[in-house]
Amino acid sequence: MKKQHPLLRIWELGKTEHGGLIRAIISALLGVMFGMLPYFAAAQIIIHMLNGERELPLYLSWFGIALLGYLLRTLLYNLALSMSHKATFSILKTIRQRILEKLPRLPLGTVTDMSSGKMKQIIVDQVDGMETTLAHLLPEMTANIAGPVLILLYLFVLDWRMALLSLVSLPVGMVFMMSVMGSYGKDYEGAVATTQAMNETIVEYIGGIEVIKAFNQGKNSYAKFTDRVKANASYYCNWMKKCQFGMSMTYAIMPATLITILPGGWLLYNGGSLSVETFITTIILSLGIAGPLLAAMNFVDTLAQVGTTVETVDALLMAAEQQHGEKTVALRGTDIELSHVSFGYHEERSVLHDVSLSIPAGSTTALVGPSGSGKSTIAKLIAGFWDAEEGAVFMGGVDEKEIPLKQLYDQVAFVSQDNYLFDESVRENIRMGKPSATDKEVEAAAWAAGCDSFIRGLEAGYDTKVGAGGAHLSGGERQRIAIARAMLKDAPIVILDEATAYIDPENEAVIQKAIGKLVRGKTVIVIAHRLSTIRDADQIAVVADGRIEAVGTHDKLRKSSPLYESMWQAHIGAKDGDVA
Repeated sequence: MKKQHPLLRIWELGKTEHGGLIRAIISALLGVMFGMLPYFAAAQIIIHMLNGERELPLYLSWFGIALLGYLLRTLLYNLALSMSHKATFSILKTIRQRILEKLPRLPLGTVTDMSSGKMKQIIVDQVDGMETTLAHLLPEMTANIAGPVLILLYLFVLDWRMALLSLVSLPVGMVFMMSVMGSYGKDYEGAVATTQAMNETIVEYIGGIEVIKAFNQGKNSYAKFTDRVKANASYYCNWMKKCQFGMSMTYAIMPATLITILPGGWLLYNGGSLSVETFITTIILSLGIAGPLLAAMNFVDTLAQVGTTVETVDALLMAAEQQHGEKTVALRGTDIELSHVSFGYHEERSVLHDVSLSIPAGSTTALVGPSGSGKSTIAKLIAGFWDAEEGAVFMGGVDEKEIPLKQLYDQVAFVSQDNYLFDESVRENIRMGKPSATDKEVEAAAWAAGCDSFIRGLEAGYDTKVGAGGAHLSGGERQRIAIARAMLKDAPIVILDEATAYIDPENEAVIQKAIGKLVRGKTVIVIAHRLSTIRDADQIAVVADGRIEAVGTHDKLRKSSPLYESMWQAHIGAKDGDVA
């Protein structure tokens, strides 16, 4: 597929605001035309002075024309920028909304493989970087190119020889500019990479500060942090040094149009083939060629940056989505079946191999096995966080790929050991389970989950902010709020992935009671390392090395599965050790 030019892609992304951008360009072009009037007026004033004109009204009229041109140019220029900025910020909002709407439709692995530092840079920094292109490049670059072009056309009408003389310095300056811009795209990609590395290290350092302090790794971790910051600064410093000579020569040579116009024009004037009026007009108008072109060339680096930015943003916007049906389907119950499912998070590493498992509606099925065996992967495939690469997952007799993601997510309440709480109030974190829930319904769910009493004991009760990730609460408190959220959702299928992992012994009975209420009458999938908590499950599936090794009740598996028996003995031994 042919790669689309970055400007065309931005134009495509901003299709809702094409009208505003076009009006901005037209306004800027009109401003350029009126902006030429002061040059013509200055030339006429000098010509009249050389001709000995002494009539004050004559000069005042040309001063008035120059002032009118300046005022109209300023008004139209500011109007163009106002319209382009209004359109631009609307486009940036649309792009961010499209990215955020896209993320839930991506496989969970695509999102989790991307660091939060990189995600922040794309959504905040790089999308913000498009502002200069959209708000300034389109109207300003168009105007800055159109102005010199109009001047040159007029100079060719006056005298083609003087027009050519006014162009001599431009290509010489462009040679130096190209020496810098030839590698600009590659240099900018390197800048993006080193900035991303710095952002990721900053996020990692701040996020892991507790571990850093606990293990006295402050010196080593801070050294890594400062090294990345210094590397970022060094990259930009070296890049600017490399550009310095070429850019200096460009800005010195391109505006020097008079170097050729003055001697060349003088020779033509002395030879009698050039009138003084044309000579003076050419001198004045030539001063308005290089400035706008240099201003336009300032956007060349913006174009190179935009290429990298658009490519990065498109990597998200065009990433492969989970392919699911769009129309709501009728589910025949809540039974679940995995049929010959194989799956891997990365192409080079397969996690599940030909997994088949039936989970009857209204039953409790436990998934047990060593760490890394694939238990959580099976649960997340059932929840629709990923799609099976081979085989199929059926829910209510329907292939999950035929179920719209929204409908699929509504069917499942997922409670893991790492439930995330947003930096909102306790009430709003619980309400996420059912956004339309009333305050009474939220509080009823919290009471059922056994966390109403501790919530009311917080500083602001249900309106207490929990901090980013629930940092202001203990692990057990966060888990109980997550269970309350799941209870409020009231989905027919419940998946508990080590849901009691962070619960202290004092509160475990409360949580187990809350979970009992949560799962009543529902289809339940439980992942647990503490086998005593799932011994009464309707069926237990033993997972090992990405395969289902055995399925049965607790008593049957103790007799038929050596792996399960060894896990049970290890669990009993650990419990005895705890008691001892």
